[in-house]
Amino acid sequence: MTATESSAVKATTGVPFTLNGQELHAEEGELLIEACDKNGVHIPRFCYHKRMESVGMCRMCIVEVDTGRGPALQPSCMLTVTPEMKVETESEATKDAQDGVLELLLANHPLDCPVCDKGGECPLQDNAFAYGPGESRFVEEKRHFEKPIPISDLVKLDRERCILCDRCTRFASDVAGDSLIHFIDRGSSTQVNTFPDHPFASYYSGNTVQICPVGALTAAPYRFKARPWDLTGSPSTATVDSSGSRVLVQSSQDKVVRIQGVDSDAVNWGWLSDKERFIYEANVSEDRILQPMRRAVDGSLEPMRWNDALKQTSEALGKKAAAIGGARLTLEAQHVWQKVLADEFSVVSYDASLGDDVSADVVDSLPKATYDWAFNAGSVVVVVGQDLKEILPSIYLRLRGVVKDGSVELVEFNYKSGSLAKLARKSVQSRPGELAKDVKQAFTATPGERSSDLNCLVDTDKPLTVIFSRPNVAESADYLTEALQVIQSVRPDAHFLPAFRRGNTVGAQLAGLTPGVREVATEDEIIVEQVAVVGRPTAEILQEAANGEVETLLLLGADPISDFPDKALAEAALDAVNTVIAVDCFENPSVASANVILPVAMYGEVNGHFVNSEGRLSPLGARVTAPGLVRSDLEIAASLAKTAPQSNSDAQSSLETSHMLGSEPIAWDLLELSSEGARIKTPTKPIQRVKADVPTVADGLRLVIGNKLWDQGTIVENSRTLAGLCETFKVRINPADADRFGLTAGAEIVVKNAKATASVPFITDSSVAEGVLWAPANVRGFDPRSFVTFSESVCYVEVSAGEQK
Repeated sequence: MTATESSAVKATTGVPFTLNGQELHAEEGELLIEACDKNGVHIPRFCYHKRMESVGMCRMCIVEVDTGRGPALQPSCMLTVTPEMKVETESEATKDAQDGVLELLLANHPLDCPVCDKGGECPLQDNAFAYGPGESRFVEEKRHFEKPIPISDLVKLDRERCILCDRCTRFASDVAGDSLIHFIDRGSSTQVNTFPDHPFASYYSGNTVQICPVGALTAAPYRFKARPWDLTGSPSTATVDSSGSRVLVQSSQDKVVRIQGVDSDAVNWGWLSDKERFIYEANVSEDRILQPMRRAVDGSLEPMRWNDALKQTSEALGKKAAAIGGARLTLEAQHVWQKVLADEFSVVSYDASLGDDVSADVVDSLPKATYDWAFNAGSVVVVVGQDLKEILPSIYLRLRGVVKDGSVELVEFNYKSGSLAKLARKSVQSRPGELAKDVKQAFTATPGERSSDLNCLVDTDKPLTVIFSRPNVAESADYLTEALQVIQSVRPDAHFLPAFRRGNTVGAQLAGLTPGVREVATEDEIIVEQVAVVGRPTAEILQEAANGEVETLLLLGADPISDFPDKALAEAALDAVNTVIAVDCFENPSVASANVILPVAMYGEVNGHFVNSEGRLSPLGARVTAPGLVRSDLEIAASLAKTAPQSNSDAQSSLETSHMLGSEPIAWDLLELSSEGARIKTPTKPIQRVKADVPTVADGLRLVIGNKLWDQGTIVENSRTLAGLCETFKVRINPADADRFGLTAGAEIVVKNAKATASVPFITDSSVAEGVLWAPANVRGFDPRSFVTFSESVCYVEVSAGEQK
């Protein structure tokens, strides 16, 4: 059946109803307002949002409906289409009702459209013009409140403009699960506000600004920056993590001033984390590096010409060089950099990850899932690793929605229970070194031994998807690899979805900018092992550098001193090499060691492509011009190719992105095309089975270092509003362990092992597994990586009571 025939059949099946005299069909259970939208009839609305449950608060969508008992006015957002229903959206009764609703809404609404951020894109403004009475009969003084109220660092509230549509409160409680904004008071005094001394500290507060139908909620970074008619926008993709959320990047006067979520059915449903939404502030930071710089003898930075910077970089790359980073680059730039490094400078040591994520060979060995596959009704999702709210926050919202409504069953394996633990069928708390053992117990135990909550794991009638991430950088990654292989052996039908913290990690793997694999055939099977001929892990690069075997270290947007699990090794490596070349936007702890800094274009300043964790290819749009003497990563790589000792035309021609994308980075015959774009279906490659070492039992607690959304990452730290959201360091310990070690709330504790000793604040937290000390990575205060030695399988620390505060 052709697409046209399929559409024709669909149009003549379903629930028959009449809309403004025309006989139509709707889907079973479809809301009337949605059926009207699909048939080109717009019904005005304020409270209705297709991604949230309808509540019928505003009554703006009232229409005249006859269900067989005579015509009556009913809210179309609360009414499902029934057979032979007759609907009139343009009758006099409908118009009078909508007219009356608008008059009442405008009775206390201030007429401040000229100074309101929503003016020009305001549904209340549009509906008042299209459906309103034209003038008000009210002459009384309007209601006044103090305004604006900063309900968080990112959102300001103007209560005079609020029409009580319940969109923000529903999103906060139902979608995000952060019930921090509510209706308070009663009757005509009802208003939206937060609890006293409890700010709207949600990772998703910016979504309430976008869905607010009036200007009651405004974003502090965008407030009074531009008017909607001054904005121009380009579709793009958020790159702060590997979710691949679709966005609209908007600019005014050649500056990015706003990022809005785009409703992508396959990815983020229009929702964004505040990190994805407001990260653009870093583009205009006063600390941004806008021209090539070199380190003077006294340690200060001084400007240099691009020709001199490229020449010095080219000479340095010709001397036993290695490269770290590249996950923030576009797919095009990743491919060109890989070619330039390998073909032009004979560099064989490079890795886009920093030893704190899942390796490419592990990901390639597993059957891939999509978000739609994972969150389909009747499925089981197993989360192994960190809390998705902290590493893939927009995808966390999708998972929360399907778990909350009961259509998907969730099981967690982690060292600290995630944000969905209360909704999960089972949250299994493990400890470093025991993850594979606990996973195997859950999947292979006999029905009598297994908890009934875990029976869904072996129910082959329910599709199984495993979303996995590196749970702890203070232990060997082999424990996670072994756990994933256990699941694959028990459930060969399972699909897997990596949760990478860094944006274009999958793109880097496709472009060959991560350590690769080599197939070795034997008589009865194929064993695949990682070799050094196509890249080298960051840990090996840093160890060789620390040993004096590397002369030049190239940092492609990487900060190993802040991110690599063993901080001491990273510092030793950067101190030992002769030359450090940094391709970056800002100075950070690693860039502070650089001899040459090449300034690079940022998000919204370059065109290209991004590949998310499910392999979906999506565009990156250049909305503004890069400032100063900044160049894109791709331009820098192509320019270096011309200065290389063994320069050839093939690498230089890679600057033409159409040629480059049509050849090596993507196997186009493996693309899966859909209305939501192309998805790259990479073939599954076998990998040698891993058997991780059994950890040595020691006194004390096992250290777990986890990630927080708000940290001291380079871009966040240089975003004016986001920089203040990073928390202060404190460790978390299970209450049972606190009692066992005699630790008192309100006092600091002493944490030590053979490598370091520190006095740090702590809190008790029952979500942390017993026997575990959980510490956040890269936040203000103490750095827990001081305890870590990369070669150790599990990191143990001793704790004791410190001084009373």
